[in-house]
Amino acid sequence: MRRRQFLELALPAIVALRPIPAWTQVTEQPVRIIFPFAPGGAGDALARIVAEKMRAALGRQVVVENRTGGAGRIGVTAVKNGAPDGSTFLITPIAPMSVHQHVYKSLGYDPINDFAAVSQLATYDFGLAVGPQVPAHSLKELVAWVKADAAHAVFGTPSTGDLTHFLGVLFGRAAGLDLRHVAYRGSAAALPDLIAGHIPMVVTTISDLVVMHNAKSIRILASSGKERSQFTPGVPTFWETGYDIEGSGWYGAFAPAKTPAAKVERFSEIMAAAVRVPEVKERLRDFGLAPTGTSAAELAAIQRTDSERWAMAVKLSGFTADE
Repeated sequence: MRRRQFLELALPAIVALRPIPAWTQVTEQPVRIIFPFAPGGAGDALARIVAEKMRAALGRQVVVENRTGGAGRIGVTAVKNGAPDGSTFLITPIAPMSVHQHVYKSLGYDPINDFAAVSQLATYDFGLAVGPQVPAHSLKELVAWVKADAAHAVFGTPSTGDLTHFLGVLFGRAAGLDLRHVAYRGSAAALPDLIAGHIPMVVTTISDLVVMHNAKSIRILASSGKERSQFTPGVPTFWETGYDIEGSGWYGAFAPAKTPAAKVERFSEIMAAAVRVPEVKERLRDFGLAPTGTSAAELAAIQRTDSERWAMAVKLSGFTADE
């Protein structure tokens, strides 16, 4: 066989055996967004909406994983242990990043030092509501009514050891009331008791209260945000009624610590832009969420401020979580 014919036959086989150069390989793996709670709620919907917009912006696969358990700690720890290369992110409510360090003796992660803040995505407010049997139409009237009869010094929340519990504790302290806490299994269990008069007041999210409030089945006397809730513009804040209480919930995005600053900044811009799209704002409003879309630095500051704020409330409550 002549040399030219040999090379023509052998060259394809030689090329097939050679390793493909690294620069010609597809190196971008899917972006993972871990949501540390079960699917179906407002936070899960937010994570999936953001993922959908990120796919379009990146031209890259973005998947949402629900890593449940340990009140969010399992999913958060998974992100902590993820590669700091911009392929793994956490979308979580406030508690695992600004509250749990004051509740659990051992978290398995440091919410400040083990993560890089990316963007606050949305906020939500809480409200204090009374049932139709309660004569009070303002917080001042409620406080006077409770002080007149200690049997009324009871408030319910959807759970124990969460922000609604701690917010009720802060209100009791600010108002000089010795309030007894009753924990329900969700707002759906607490609100019928509120309407029936079995419990005088309930603290939960505005989104869980607003329909009944608008129907005049219950009355929201105060909301917890710095400004009035967009869902109940006629309801004053605790601040407006003379009580030094402020505390909104939020959902934020985080990356593993040591993720390059350039990647954090890039994804911060993409995620922030995602929640500012008009159609997304409307979709999130249905879940009682107010889109924000902050910078990474702004979320880091919010996280630290809220950690300090809720530390006092947790201490006052005397609550400690079971491990």
